[in-house]
Amino acid sequence: MAKSLLESGRFNITAISRPESTSELPPSIKVARASNDDHDALVSALRGQDILLITLSVTAPPDTEKKLIQAAADAGVPWVIPNHWGFDVDVEGVVKDIPGSDKIQKARDDIAAAGVSSSISIATGFWYEWSLAIPPSYGFDFPSKTATFFDDGKTAISTSTWPQVGRAVTALLSLPIKPEDGNTERCLEHFKDQFVYVNSFTVSQKDMFESVLRVTGDKPEDWTINKEPAKERHASAAKALQGGERMAYVRMMYTRIFYDDGCGNFEARRGVSNEMLGLPKEDLDEATARAIERADSDPWASSKLVHDRMEQAKKGIEVAI
Repeated sequence: MAKSLLESGRFNITAISRPESTSELPPSIKVARASNDDHDALVSALRGQDILLITLSVTAPPDTEKKLIQAAADAGVPWVIPNHWGFDVDVEGVVKDIPGSDKIQKARDDIAAAGVSSSISIATGFWYEWSLAIPPSYGFDFPSKTATFFDDGKTAISTSTWPQVGRAVTALLSLPIKPEDGNTERCLEHFKDQFVYVNSFTVSQKDMFESVLRVTGDKPEDWTINKEPAKERHASAAKALQGGERMAYVRMMYTRIFYDDGCGNFEARRGVSNEMLGLPKEDLDEATARAIERADSDPWASSKLVHDRMEQAKKGIEVAI
């Protein structure tokens, strides 16, 4: 997101960073050091800003977003983009079946309750390069050339690449606030307190597998394909999570989005704003190649590390997801 916003040349960007953070940011980004528990410092950092764009790790303390939202209200920030960046939570069954997914609506409620800022939530689907590289997510284990299809592997979901997410944020925030030239959709007010849906692809596991074969040159017989009923996989993962296996949450979350109720295909159910935002059509195989490179080079994505984390979780060791 930061890369795309900087490249547009349209924004003055301030990053709120904890005082102890060692993260290195581009010199063109102003850094405001503020603890998430220091309300006055947060308000000072946010005063005069037009938009607060929240991007938090899943390991952040659960009250962090609310503190940022209140600070934005006290600083008079007119727009807040809450920490969403995922699947469509505006689906009753999804919120019921995936613990923690209700926090998106809670953040929107907190923004409304503060009574100052307007919100825009951005639904992108799962991140393609991240998800395809990790076995518990989209079901592909590249080192062992094993894939697990949920049901028959034909259920399509909407998913986005990291570059597309950055482009979507930049395009959205580049819109005028109010309608211009009679176009009531190309403005921020059109999306006020609403969801924006964007994606790169709407694809099934079988579509992903065909892309993997094209990228790698493998033949179908080079791979072992397993099939697992999605609802059974979700139920077993939920049981494992209750038993202390934290990594089971990943299996549970991803599997639920592949149910055949269409919850993961928001392009079909709601439509996407790609064309209005001028987002490009991407090449699936190029994105797949990046995911395979991650699987080979990123230790988090390796099946061995995922297995080790699962074993640690079973023993009660704290594991960051």
